[in-house]
Amino acid sequence: TRFLPYLPLEPKEYVAAFRFGIETESDDTEGDTVAEAEVPADLSARIAAALPQFRGEIDQLPPLYSAVKKDGRKLYEYARKGQEVERELRRVTVHEFEEVPGGEGADRSFRIVCGGGTYVRSLARDLGRAVGCGAHVTAITRTRVGEFTLAQADVIAEMGPDRIVPLARAIGEMKRIVLNEGQVAGVRQGRPAKTRERFQEEFVALQDEEGEILGIGEADGPWVHPKVVFPAE
Repeated sequence: TRFLPYLPLEPKEYVAAFRFGIETESDDTEGDTVAEAEVPADLSARIAAALPQFRGEIDQLPPLYSAVKKDGRKLYEYARKGQEVERELRRVTVHEFEEVPGGEGADRSFRIVCGGGTYVRSLARDLGRAVGCGAHVTAITRTRVGEFTLAQADVIAEMGPDRIVPLARAIGEMKRIVLNEGQVAGVRQGRPAKTRERFQEEFVALQDEEGEILGIGEADGPWVHPKVVFPAE
């Protein structure tokens, strides 16, 4: 878990079910209904026409019940106390947003590929408003994070050492710097290592001469400062 902030964990992919005709306070099934409208007969055509405006870089208003902070407090803390608070638009990136075939009536499913910070509940709310009847999320499944897919997932209780993804593969295309024995000992004690390179990258993988990844360092000119390091066995 200490390495998670440095792993390539974007984009994220979701499959979500939206119910049109009802808008809720929380933009999902947990909140009270705040608006209802008749679902238009041409809902499919309206969805197809509206979806392009939600792709690319868009401004999104986070849900009332979310962990986004306002004046040092999370929005859901205000919402649970019934307090009104002004929410600010956030710029997010939606790479793909498409309807999944098979939905009917007011219940439709969508596949969404997006950057971090994107709220699928907000996409449901805003798409519902765009088609003229409101909508909320009834189910959501995260199917991919970076290169890691739900199909690759294991139940923790059933996992064994052979199923663990090696860190060398998990870090993806992150630049690697090979350290000699003395530098390895130094970074394990928290000391920076000086190299012959001047890095353009913010973070680099620290690798010993045997090819094992021992940590992640923050690059600063020719220096690499250890951020997280495996202890010696």
